[in-house]
Parts: sequence; structure tokens; C-alpha cells
Amino acid sequence: MEQALADLWYGFGVALQPANLMWVVIGVVLGNLIGVLPGMGAMTTISMLLPLTYVIPAVPAILMLAGIFYGSMYGGAICAILLNLPSHPPHAVTCIDGYPMTLNGRGGAALGITMMASFFAASVGIVLMVFVSPLLEAVAFKFGPTEISAVMLLGLLAGATMARGLPLKGIAMTLFGLFVGAIGTDVSSGVQRYTFGLRELADGVDLAALSLGLFGISDFLLTVNRREVATTTTRLTMRQMMPTRNELKAAILPMLRGTGIGAIFGAMPGTGPTITTFVAYALERKIAKSPERFGKGAIEGVTAPEAAAHSKTQIDFIPTMSLGIPGDPVMALLLGALIIKGINTGPQLITEHPDVFWGLVASFWIGNLLLMVLNVPLIGIWVRLLRMPYRLLFPSALFFIAVGVYSTHNSVFDILLVAAFGCVGAIFLLLEFPVAPIVLGFVLGPMLEENFRRAMVLSHGDLMIYLQRPISAGFIIACMVLILLQLHSYLRAPASARPAYAPH
Repeated sequence: MEQALADLWYGFGVALQPANLMWVVIGVVLGNLIGVLPGMGAMTTISMLLPLTYVIPAVPAILMLAGIFYGSMYGGAICAILLNLPSHPPHAVTCIDGYPMTLNGRGGAALGITMMASFFAASVGIVLMVFVSPLLEAVAFKFGPTEISAVMLLGLLAGATMARGLPLKGIAMTLFGLFVGAIGTDVSSGVQRYTFGLRELADGVDLAALSLGLFGISDFLLTVNRREVATTTTRLTMRQMMPTRNELKAAILPMLRGTGIGAIFGAMPGTGPTITTFVAYALERKIAKSPERFGKGAIEGVTAPEAAAHSKTQIDFIPTMSLGIPGDPVMALLLGALIIKGINTGPQLITEHPDVFWGLVASFWIGNLLLMVLNVPLIGIWVRLLRMPYRLLFPSALFFIAVGVYSTHNSVFDILLVAAFGCVGAIFLLLEFPVAPIVLGFVLGPMLEENFRRAMVLSHGDLMIYLQRPISAGFIIACMVLILLQLHSYLRAPASARPAYAPH
């Protein structure tokens, strides 16, 4: 512990150097701004600023890019809650209950509780990075393709069973997401799958196009012909933005559970914050006394996923920095920035480049504290976005969506994909199908397929490998428990309240 505190003190000395601190401030402020803008996520911004790392030293470069990442997580929650637009895939879950809270006039409270949960979870994640990193690294080394594919399966089941109404609808949407994720060129054989002769689909469907179409465009299509749209027209004060005592009480345990889930998944290489938010949301819905509240503005549905995402985001730097295994594409870009500067990640990073590792850890605390202070006076500005006339609000959102998606690959085809998925999402919503599991299936599908293939190669096609390895066996048992809980809840429900599985 003394050595960890000494290293952390050294990290603060690095991060608080005027030049480094300036880049931390630039990163978190820019990330917060980009996260608020619909369609402009951390992936796009870091991609655009990656060439900047050629001309600035390694430490300020990684501090700035990391600040953009977790700063956009704060801003992305604001956009998801106020406008139902997930700028970053993990916030797709936040939309489910965050936007209904806005429609119910509690958007300010949702933002307030999100800010508290995010700062708390990030602080816990930083503490774990400092004191438990050796243990987490040891656990991470034990994760091979068998364990990773098993946890992916658990995430898919959790996402499918969180659907409201008929569970089969959630499963169907997850399968649809798996299908969309399979579009493109097969990594192993090089054969194009489900591209329908379109060469633009050879590299697969862009994640930003899918999520913004399902959550942004679909909502616009469903509300465009309404003469009156439920928005907040009064100017909210800081007091009105604070959660009530009951909301705070209801959010405490979900905040702790979400932080714990994020910490657990943070030790697992190859898993991003998206699966973490889905699992956290599914857990809250499963243990809730009134699960029917979810999807209608339940504070737990906002608190747990946001806490899980921020806890996971901080701890996710451990396998990324120490093993070179990124949790998501943004982490891959951060690795690319280090490689550009000639720094190889791995177990030797902490000893060979302590200024990079410990300076980054210290900057997390500085950046999160800065974001906490920054969001308090600016949160009213974000809420005022709801006062914008409907005829201006959604066209502006469409503009930012188009700019953000186009700037990722400079492709008009991606804009057409957004429109197509918007139409598909609107149809699904009209039929009361949940669209959130689609994103989960899309994100986890390719990763599950790749790791499953590797597991089968290593075991020579023997599926029993999943039960012979303790960690993967534990996740398989958890999958079976999820299925049994779903059947149990269905059988316990009154016959009149059960969804009909067979046509009448």
C-alpha cells in the first residue's frame, strides 16, 4: 500500500505539471462538449485528433485522449437523457429510462443522479486501479478465448431477458443484432457475408450508424407528425435539478451494484462498457419489486448503467495498458496513440514508463473532479435544450447525426444506413419490440464468434472445454441460472398476466 501511495503521489506530480494539466483540461472539456452533441462521440473525436499525437509528447497526448474518452461519457449521458440519442453505445441503455424521465419532467433529476453516480463509480474505479491492479492483472491473464466467449454469451442472455413484455421479443431483437453484426467480410475465410452485392458493406455496418438510427432517427419518425410533444418548457433551477430524497434513496443500492459490476467486468480483457451497462440494467430489472416501472422512467435504470459504465471505463485501462488488450475501439485508438509514440503496452509498461501509467491514473481523478465542477453550472444549459422548439430541435439533431456519421468514414452510404436503421427501428417500436438488445447483439456477436472459433480450434472441436475450465464453467452456470430465473418468473405470474407464447 505504501508503494502504491508513493506511485500515486508521483503520478500527481506528473499530471499537475502545467503543460500536462493544460492537456487534461482540454481533453475533458472537449470530451464533455463532444459527448453532448448528438452523433459526435469519443470515437470520432479521438480519430480526428490522433494525428495531433505526432507533434506533442507521449504523456500529454495520452492524458488528452483519455480525458476526451471519459469526458464524452459524461456528455453522452446528457444527450441520451435529454434527446434520446446515445452518442456512445453504452448510453443506449440510459435512453431506456433516462428519456422517459425527461418526458415526465424529471430530466434534471436524472442528470443530477447520473453525475453523482458517475463521479462515485469513477472514484471507486481509480482506487481499485491503484490498490488492486496486481490482482486484476493476474485475473486478466487467465482469460482465454473460452472464458471471453462464455462471458459474451452471458451478456447476450442478460440483454435478451431484459426486454419488456414478451421475452421472445427481446431474444428476437438480440438475434437481429447478431445478424447485423455478421454482415461484412469473414475474418477467417475472407468471404463476404450478407452484403447483398454492396461493396460498402464489405467492412460491415458502422456501430454509430446503427445506434443513432435505432435511437435517434426512429424517435424522430415516430414524433414528427405530432402537433404537441411532451417537453420541459419551464426554466429549471438548480434545486429542481437535484434528485428528491426518495430518488436518492432508490439510487444508492443500484449505484453500488452498478459500480461493482463495472469493477468485475473491468478485469476482463476484450469486453467494453456496452456489455457492462446491459448486465447492470438487466440485474436491476430482475431484482426490482416492480419491474414494470422500467422503461417508463425508473431512476434505477439510469443510475446502475451509468455507474457501471464509468467504473468499467476506469478499470478497463488495466488490461489495455498492462496487457495490450483493448476493451473497445476507443481503447484501441488509445493503444494506437501509444504505439505512435514508440511505447509498447504490456506488463513492462509500469516499470519502463511510470510517468505514462501513474500520470494517467492521477489525471483520472483530476479530470473527473473537473467534470464534476464543470457540469454543475452547465447542467442548466443542457436542460434548456428541451426548451428549443420542436421544429428546430430534431432537425438540429439530424444535422449533427449526419455530420458525426459522415465524418467517421467520409461516406454518404453511412448516412443512408442511419436512415435505413431509423425506419427499421420505428417499425420495431410501433410493434412494441425493444431495440436496445439489437445494439448488444451487434457489439458482442463478432467478438463471440471470433473467440468461439479460437476456443474450438484449441479444443479440437470439443464443446466440453467450456465445462472443464473453471471460469468459463462459472459463466455457463450463470447463463443457465438466468434462463431458469426467466422460466420461474413466467411460471409464477398469474395465468391472465402471462404473455401468450402461442398464437391464439
